[in-house]
Amino acid sequence: MAGDVLSQSEIDALLSALSTGEMTADEMKKEEETRKVKVYDFKRALRFSKDQIRSLTRIHENFARLLTTFFSAQLRTYVQITVASVDQIPFEEFIRSIPNMTLINVFEVPPLDGNILMEINPNIAYSMLDRLMGGQGVSNSKVDSLTEIETKIMTNLFERSFDNLREAWANVADIDPIMTELEVNPQFLQMISPNETVVVISFNTIIGETSGMINICIPHVVLEPIVPNLSVRYWMQTNKKAVSPEQLEILENRVRKADLQIVAELGKTEISIEDFLLLQPQDVIQLNQKIEDPLVLRIGDVPKFSVQPGKLKKRMAIQVIEPLKGGDENDE
Repeated sequence: MAGDVLSQSEIDALLSALSTGEMTADEMKKEEETRKVKVYDFKRALRFSKDQIRSLTRIHENFARLLTTFFSAQLRTYVQITVASVDQIPFEEFIRSIPNMTLINVFEVPPLDGNILMEINPNIAYSMLDRLMGGQGVSNSKVDSLTEIETKIMTNLFERSFDNLREAWANVADIDPIMTELEVNPQFLQMISPNETVVVISFNTIIGETSGMINICIPHVVLEPIVPNLSVRYWMQTNKKAVSPEQLEILENRVRKADLQIVAELGKTEISIEDFLLLQPQDVIQLNQKIEDPLVLRIGDVPKFSVQPGKLKKRMAIQVIEPLKGGDENDE
């Protein structure tokens, strides 16, 4: 679904020209080299820039990670989901690229207009269903024979899975996905014009021993209101809000009332474990601090002031002499 893809009629015409001798491979190569005008197909109008496609890729890589966690918990088995490709193609081409019988969830994403599609390969869909029903995750791919109970189970699963899309899109738009329809035949989908440009995000999906694809189709009309939000400039800009004077005052008051641990060190020393085990009452331990030298006052673990010990109203106290140089560093 990416790049310059030839239609079946174009392929047939080239093969016919080669087989009848109307054109040789060398002539075809020379014609391609000398061609100065690039053909533009208006049916494949590119509505999104490379920058915007990269943003969509980042969003859905995050979505893939969230889905992996969600399905792993729900299905209680090994799940791996990764983004395989992000392309912009006509809606008609997307419909042709998926199986005739598959599982398609149609979602509204208010406040954005329009619907988005989530197509799940039958192998993956039935593997999920088998796990939910207590099986080993075996797939039989009979999507056209889903019972009402099976349909309800699958609907509930994918409705809850789209909560992860809301989280993945949170930095770009606040959406509220709502499932409106579960379809098995893509030919019945007439949500937009066949030539309308859509973005198709394809996910490689592994569930247990089963592998397949999950595709999300987002029409251009849905993304159009938030296209500016997909630029690098939007992603890089800071969304910090100005702090009001009232908030600053509240923050300052809370900081002022915060408790601090203050410790005045009388000194340190080192002894052997043997000496420590032999300590008895009345033993004297000599510190490395001289009695005439000031003590170090620590705020938390940071030395901040030199102080001298004393008494105040029959209680032990300290008097601050001067701040320590380098007191902002955790150095002795």
